Amino acid sequence: MFADENVIKIKHEVLYQVAKYAFEGTLEEKRDFLPHEIIPGPTPQFRCCIYKEREIIRQRIRLVEGKAPGSEDDGNIIQVISSACEDCPISSYVVTDNCQNCLGKACVNACRFGAIQAGETRSKIDPVKCKECGMCAKACPYNAIAYLKRPCKSACPVDAITYNEYGISIIDEGKCIRCGLCIHRCPFGAIGSKTFIVDVINALKSGKQVFAMLAPATEGQFGENITMESWRNAMKEVGFTDFVEVGLGGDMTTASEGDEWAEAYKEGKKKTTSCCPAFVNMVHKHFPELNDNVSTTVSPMCGVSRMLKAKYPDCYTVFIGPCISKKSECAEHGIEGNADAVLTYSEIRAIMRAKNVELKPAENGYQESSIYGKRFGNSGGVTGAVLQYLKETGQEIEATVLRANGAAECKKGLLLMKNGKLPEDFIEGMVCEGGCVGGPSSYEEQLKARKARDKLIDRADTRQITDNLKNYDMDSFSMHR
Repeated sequence: MFADENVIKIKHEVLYQVAKYAFEGTLEEKRDFLPHEIIPGPTPQFRCCIYKEREIIRQRIRLVEGKAPGSEDDGNIIQVISSACEDCPISSYVVTDNCQNCLGKACVNACRFGAIQAGETRSKIDPVKCKECGMCAKACPYNAIAYLKRPCKSACPVDAITYNEYGISIIDEGKCIRCGLCIHRCPFGAIGSKTFIVDVINALKSGKQVFAMLAPATEGQFGENITMESWRNAMKEVGFTDFVEVGLGGDMTTASEGDEWAEAYKEGKKKTTSCCPAFVNMVHKHFPELNDNVSTTVSPMCGVSRMLKAKYPDCYTVFIGPCISKKSECAEHGIEGNADAVLTYSEIRAIMRAKNVELKPAENGYQESSIYGKRFGNSGGVTGAVLQYLKETGQEIEATVLRANGAAECKKGLLLMKNGKLPEDFIEGMVCEGGCVGGPSSYEEQLKARKARDKLIDRADTRQITDNLKNYDMDSFSMHR
């Protein structure tokens, strides 16, 4: 369950309205009236007044259009909606009702910055002066001072979130790895990501060949009756030229990365995977000494995009999945031939709703991936696929792999590698716990989706990775950066 669950309805309504008007070609003329349509008034729905609600909607609309919500844009795909963030407590230390307003005033005496004063019924903390040292909380004999760490700050694995003097959260672009873990942890819905919705709709309307590419993590997210065939039918109904499951890209990445691992193992070099863009961002921004240890193999998303562009040079490719950091890979990594756009499940469903298209149960007669490529969306899936490929090609090695599941394990593994103390030969890095199936924009919780996912993948045929790739012209494009 997301912390912003009650806000999600508003987010989805904004996505839908923008998509609807973009298809109609009336977004330019109706954009400024959308906040009034969604918040008609006179009674506010979720904030103090309709004017604040409308300003929040206006900033959300800008995000949906792929713009920063305010006047300044630092280039980050993840942005803070300042008007929504203003309701969060300013101070990290708060005096509770346990305060006895005692005579000793240990809290006041403990503060070296003059940030705490005696009040009529309890002590008061000045958030402007407070340095968050915590000495007042330690000194209080009644444990009356509580530490409140903002959910967004707690969720960030790289300490990229701070506050300005007005208490508005600030994301440090230089530290942020674009994982998106902060987005749904904010109970005010004050953090969001820029979308490609308008760009995708314009491409669909342009007459270009537009291909939908669906993440391997998708199977099971919408129940065991929603198959890859279901998605293929829905995407064609929306207007996409065709559809490809990116589990095929998982097989492509497996083959390329497997050859890299075999060579690195012989040379005694340690390597990391490269398919999780948040993990790659973590390496580049927080462990730059290890840049050369990252595999040069492109992600499954990029592999499928390059395959399509080799065959259809002017086509437009759209990746769909639960991952926010894929937007970073698409917009910021500058990898030639990569996806032109990335949509989350809520964003593609807004497009589908605007076109009156629904996902419908279908027999799964469509498969372009081995079961190993399909499992790329699970933590440990990349390792399992690579070891299987090495077995199929007679390159078996006695390698050990750290399957880093979640940001904390990724950081620990990279720190060990940096200091030359990593016992394993390779690191498989997945910043989201559980892998891509645990992505911040997943539709269903992992435990609930697991049963359906296992059933769907169990129905797939057992083709080998190498046999599957023989069906594609792998020489027509490169699988390396």
